[in-house]
Amino acid sequence: MAEQWREIGVVVVRRRLSGPWGGHEWLPGAILPEPAAVAPWTLLRAEAEGESFYAGAVALGFHAGETAHYRDNLVSPGPRIWVQLRPAVAPEGDERVELVAATVDPYEAEALADSGGDVLAAFAMPAAIAEELGAFFAAHHVEREFFK
Repeated sequence: MAEQWREIGVVVVRRRLSGPWGGHEWLPGAILPEPAAVAPWTLLRAEAEGESFYAGAVALGFHAGETAHYRDNLVSPGPRIWVQLRPAVAPEGDERVELVAATVDPYEAEALADSGGDVLAAFAMPAAIAEELGAFFAAHHVEREFFK
């Protein structure tokens, strides 16, 4: 079966919490259609309420057997890319998140949402990736009859 891979960049936000216990939380910030030309964990912006970091690149795969799922995503009112983040510790001992997975398959994203303490974020699909996914769909989709 045909497959195609590309990388996307991911920005995460460490937001300070204002409750009596203080601390912070990690939130998805944005996706970039291409990996950034900076090292992972580069500080992008610091403000009073938190900081934004370039977390790094994550692989995004298209698989010929899942094209019907991609069609469902592409024809939805807002095509999405889902990114899974997991709490982790940096080599320096700092609390961070690790990039676990990225998908354009809404049914795979639903399964990823069931993974305990992970964070699954849905982002609007950049036009360039939507075009690439649409071309992959056109080249590899085979309509299958539904049998029950």
